[in-house]
Amino acid sequence: MVRPVIGITGNYYAENNSFCLKDYYVASIADAGGIAVILPPTADGELMEDYLSICQGLLFSGGGDLDPVYWGECLEQDSGEIEPLRDGFELSLARKAFLSKKVVLGICRGCQVLNVAMGGSLVQDVKGLMSHWQKAPRAYPIHDIFIEPNSQLYCIMSSERIRVNSFHHQAVKELGRGLSIAAMAADGTVEAIESREHTFYMGVQWHPECLRDEFSAHLFTALTAAAQIYPHF
Repeated sequence: MVRPVIGITGNYYAENNSFCLKDYYVASIADAGGIAVILPPTADGELMEDYLSICQGLLFSGGGDLDPVYWGECLEQDSGEIEPLRDGFELSLARKAFLSKKVVLGICRGCQVLNVAMGGSLVQDVKGLMSHWQKAPRAYPIHDIFIEPNSQLYCIMSSERIRVNSFHHQAVKELGRGLSIAAMAADGTVEAIESREHTFYMGVQWHPECLRDEFSAHLFTALTAAAQIYPHF
């Protein structure tokens, strides 16, 4: 059986023209039976179409903040650094992937990208008593999330409550078109979203590639299994 190709986006640093991706992502795709291909950011729409033509699925990785101009707001004082090339690339690629029914998973920033690409908005800086930026090791889960029992995510996890890690200060605010909440934290922060119109268009706010537990394995296996069904060219 041909392994599905999963294209992964990554961080771009304009000041030194470098592109990087943590190996957690590649290892998670490989362990789930996929072939990971890193997709450098581009503003070339034709090249994006070529990316889509060679990939059965996409993984939008974590990273810096999204520019709030994409949902009609100005940068707040506590906003982090933004990278215009990556923002434009990922938002355009996500829309193209949705229209072509590609299998898509977004992680942390990637979850936010999937929401904004569909017309949603973000909380620019999550405030409250509950920490969403842990000081513990990346592989250590720090808080519970509560999964909607009628969601696709529940079908994957077979649990209404799991424990996750957390490394974000932005979060989903208004949902994008056709999206629904699949999981929330105890403080009401959206922890996962999914499409009601698409076979597999899902974002999770935590970092499953770092946890390497059974629930994380279920998620990446579901991604590659769905991509396996997508036509190979």
